[in-house]
Amino acid sequence: MAQSDPQPADRPSDRSDEAPARKRPKPGERRVQILQALASMLQQPGLERITTAALAARLEVSEAALYRHFASKAQMFEGLIDFIEQTVFALVNQIFQQDSVTSAGGRVPGARQAGRVLAMVIQFAEKHPGMTRVMVGDALVYENERLQQRMNLFFDKIEASLRQCLRDGASELGSDTPTVDAQVQASVLTAFLVGRLQRFARSGFKRAPSEHFEASLALILG
Repeated sequence: MAQSDPQPADRPSDRSDEAPARKRPKPGERRVQILQALASMLQQPGLERITTAALAARLEVSEAALYRHFASKAQMFEGLIDFIEQTVFALVNQIFQQDSVTSAGGRVPGARQAGRVLAMVIQFAEKHPGMTRVMVGDALVYENERLQQRMNLFFDKIEASLRQCLRDGASELGSDTPTVDAQVQASVLTAFLVGRLQRFARSGFKRAPSEHFEASLALILG
């Protein structure tokens, strides 16, 4: 008697060796993954330029997949700059608000407030080394010029925040020219900040920008 064919339940599954299906990212999640990968690649010392091909390989997707979320690589860098601006200036505002509350009727000294702003930016840079390369322009050398212009504007705004702190302090100290004094000090502090961030990036993130920070600040502000 001929043996009957095995029933479907007895047959080995044709899908037993298949790889599990890749989970589809939620809306907006892929954009975040792309920006995180870009920031992570920027943390690699000595890496001069990041191509979309290298970024796609890092994420194990095609370059076309990147362009479904960003129109260009410049737009990806703009995403990183948005993160830098939103985070830093939210913290600047937080410093101003905290100082106005803790001063309890008396003003927090302008130099101290300016020092807090500088320290916060330096801490941000140490926590996000890849972003530091964007901030000082090293990662933007071969990119669209408008990206560098945005970072120049970023430091102009930092300088304006420092000037605001120092102008009030100079007035309280009885300076005859508080606005001029504040402009000079804010300019010097901004140059100091940029220099520290550049050294951090160009040392392969070995020279911490917070090195001797308090002592340096005391020398600048006298």
